[in-house]
Amino acid sequence: MKYKETLLKLMEIEKELQARSLDALACYNVGQVHEKQMAFHKCPKRNRWVFGGNRSGKTECGAVECVWLARGIHPFRENRRDVTGWVVSVSQQVQRDVAQAKILKYLQRRYIADVVMQGGRRTSPEYGVIDYIVVKNVFGGYSRIGFKSCDQGREKFQGASLDFVWFDEEPPKDIYDECRMRVFDKKGDIFGTMTPLKGLTWVYDEIELNQNDDPEVWCEYMEWRDNPYLDKNEVKAMEAVVPESEQLSRRYGKFSTGAGLVFPEFDQSIHVIEPFDVPKEWYSNISIDPGLANPTSIHFYALDYDGNIYVIAESFEAGQNVDYHVKRIFEIADRLGWPRDSKGRICALIDSAAKQRSLACEKSVAELFCEKGILVNTNVNKDMYSGIQRLKSLFAQRPPKIFIFKNCVNMIRELKSYWWGIDDRPKKTDDHSIDELRYFVMTLPKPKSLPVPEKTVIQSDKERLIRQRRNNQWTKKY
Repeated sequence: MKYKETLLKLMEIEKELQARSLDALACYNVGQVHEKQMAFHKCPKRNRWVFGGNRSGKTECGAVECVWLARGIHPFRENRRDVTGWVVSVSQQVQRDVAQAKILKYLQRRYIADVVMQGGRRTSPEYGVIDYIVVKNVFGGYSRIGFKSCDQGREKFQGASLDFVWFDEEPPKDIYDECRMRVFDKKGDIFGTMTPLKGLTWVYDEIELNQNDDPEVWCEYMEWRDNPYLDKNEVKAMEAVVPESEQLSRRYGKFSTGAGLVFPEFDQSIHVIEPFDVPKEWYSNISIDPGLANPTSIHFYALDYDGNIYVIAESFEAGQNVDYHVKRIFEIADRLGWPRDSKGRICALIDSAAKQRSLACEKSVAELFCEKGILVNTNVNKDMYSGIQRLKSLFAQRPPKIFIFKNCVNMIRELKSYWWGIDDRPKKTDDHSIDELRYFVMTLPKPKSLPVPEKTVIQSDKERLIRQRRNNQWTKKY
């Protein structure tokens, strides 16, 4: 009897395992998803992008997102009935071999109501080119996943009203703009998954740097080591054969030019954090890089007892005078409870060039700041190469030694867009925040000592016994 029961149980387990092996979406749900994939799915923004290296798992994100939305089973978003969306590929061949294959992988046949083909047999859609798939929605309706390719031209993307668009790899700018109009009336989602192999294209400016400050734009990076399902030995072997010039994009999923980023060690997912109430005893200094036509960059810095740096507030404005910047410093200082001296003045670092006078002005910028209550120190170390190397070291350390509050958007943008130029020098553009970050790091004070609490009699006696025992052990050993 027990033998039959055991056999039946084994048959049930085998049946369940077979069913699960056929349902890739169920496997994805129960654990075959890594941390950064989950961050993409959870993000509430409506314009989300994953920049990933080859085989980092980025395409899985897009395919699963489409299936979840079409089926009405998205675990982190409001689900709808009768959803319509597009999957946009670079070409029809890439559509068939990549995006279409991924959609079919995660969409079980029993949930497909109909398949309309552009070429091939509807009984074997994986071997042809699909026009659209009709999907059974859990709310009783039918959703539609349509397939488009960029080689069709912008005109083929007009007219529709959509709930979502997934770009599998980078589309031309005109097609991206057209697709944004397609989701406009339904407040739909745009999401893209790509390996940035084309250099600094419009995606770099509009998505990565978010130069328009669109609050709905979000991006994430994935690299080989983020994917726990890649064989570690294979990853090491690939690292050895892929040239360093290609690893920035093909491994890390980062944009690059021939010269490369100055701070590839900077990882937004690690070094950018949510703001929190910083203890006032951590407050360290303010750093200023002044400008007139160029922006004046001002950041407030904190330093904890372990020597970790926190960039906690910023002011970043162009075309304003010293009075305006002084007012901004005092506003931020009042909000933070920043320390002042007995006369209500605030100390700060500033570019040493600020002490120079011009023919147009009798007083230097440094003197003007001091007159208004900001005691600026122009004695800063401006050595560019040592400053850059110090910053690179800080960003490379694990656990991290430098953290930037996410509301310091201009410093984050500059770190992501600071490129090497000719003669081994960085390009002298968009570096104002980076300059004053260097000033702070190169004049970095020692970490503050932890306050020593007053010991009780019991604690003092305990420490005495520990020291005595340690000395006895040392004597016996040596």
